[in-house]
Amino acid sequence: MDSIIKHLVEITGHRDHDLLNISVISALCELTNAEYARVLDIATVGLQIFVQPQITIKNGKVVALAEHAVASQGGDVIGKYPALEEGIKQHMSLIEGRSEDGKRLIWLPMWVNEKLNTCLEIANPASYSENAMQVMEGILIVYRNFQNLLDYSERDSLTGLLNRKTFDDNFSKILRASSQQTNGIGGEDGDEIQQDRRACEPEKQNWLAVLDIDHFKRVNDQFGHLYGDEVLILIANLLRSSFRPTDRLFRFGGEEFVILLRSTSQEDAQHIFDRFRENVEQYNFPQVGRVTVSVGFARIDAFEPAVAIMGRADQALYFAKSNGRNRTCYYDTLVTSGDLHAEQSNDTAEFF
Repeated sequence: MDSIIKHLVEITGHRDHDLLNISVISALCELTNAEYARVLDIATVGLQIFVQPQITIKNGKVVALAEHAVASQGGDVIGKYPALEEGIKQHMSLIEGRSEDGKRLIWLPMWVNEKLNTCLEIANPASYSENAMQVMEGILIVYRNFQNLLDYSERDSLTGLLNRKTFDDNFSKILRASSQQTNGIGGEDGDEIQQDRRACEPEKQNWLAVLDIDHFKRVNDQFGHLYGDEVLILIANLLRSSFRPTDRLFRFGGEEFVILLRSTSQEDAQHIFDRFRENVEQYNFPQVGRVTVSVGFARIDAFEPAVAIMGRADQALYFAKSNGRNRTCYYDTLVTSGDLHAEQSNDTAEFF
């Protein structure tokens, strides 16, 4: 009982989705004596559902924060988990199945207003009594209630993406990660190790991208705002399925979105943003048909304010919109080519 109360106190003390997820999955893993437990992101694009691990808990420790490479569509197609797929179709709140290596799995979909974005997975539970189930149900009710509270304050009501007011906190997390990458490993031996590593692989950075739906006003004018809203929702779903859970996706208002892409090389960042742009171009939007987006992105410098980096990405976006649309532009490349001139940023400027 003391352990359960401790977990409930910890869960109800968080105001951050990542920490809330870690607390809940840790509590369930401990309660059931599971081999491991995971938080899965569930993304729906058209008629296809994708499953992507976000957090893994094993032996009481966070052993994997979804730093997986972005798959061609972001995560596994749900057909890889037939029992989970069938349970979701039936709108079940508890689903049992087996992993590919025969481990018993329990899935707990977190339904919110008939929608599913998160599913908890418990692997090989040793304790699965009726009493344990009742306790689990109580924890999940608390979890769902707190998720709703956080979503109400942090999420865009139409798309479910993070809203603009959450940007500063998420950007600060990226800056801390950038500082750690910049500092690297201490000591002379560490410097040599870091130099050897950098010589063997492209330097990984964090990136900020601003994207805008091309000719979105035409969509609203020609088809109406209901179809315009549907385009925004489908763009958000394509974003979720194209990026990792550790990347952060925001709707800043209207048809403008912002992406914080973590820990990858400039070449890979260009490829990832371009692939998303192509995914949008190839997607058949109901009634509307073809829709395209333009993307501008810039490197995140740990020693510069968000407004300066946002301004660079916005300049790259403006160049893309002014030069044909449906393209991805990198700020530094435009400056090097002479298409843009580097300007001193105004920290009080608003770019949207």
